[in-house]
Amino acid sequence: MTKSYLVETITQSMYGHTRKDVEDVVNTIFNTMSKALAEGHRIEIRGLGSFQIKERRARMGRNPKTGEEVAIPARKVPYFVVGKQLRARVNQDEDE
Repeated sequence: MTKSYLVETITQSMYGHTRKDVEDVVNTIFNTMSKALAEGHRIEIRGLGSFQIKERRARMGRNPKTGEEVAIPARKVPYFVVGKQLRARVNQDEDE
């Protein structure tokens, strides 16, 4: 699913709201979530899951082309943990 598909789907189900209005709301939500993660906050959305930041330590890697060792610096990466309800919904087809 793309952001434009999400905006289009919401626009169709929200009578009286323009595509531009819905797009502004979706962009505001995503920007707010990005800002919260950048500030180190954890985001929890019931029924979906939680987003958090994990820190990866510095390590040595290899350049796949030359085989030369390369130092990879420590960094922070966003991490998503699936919620119980979403996991159950995704696996529902497998149980049937």
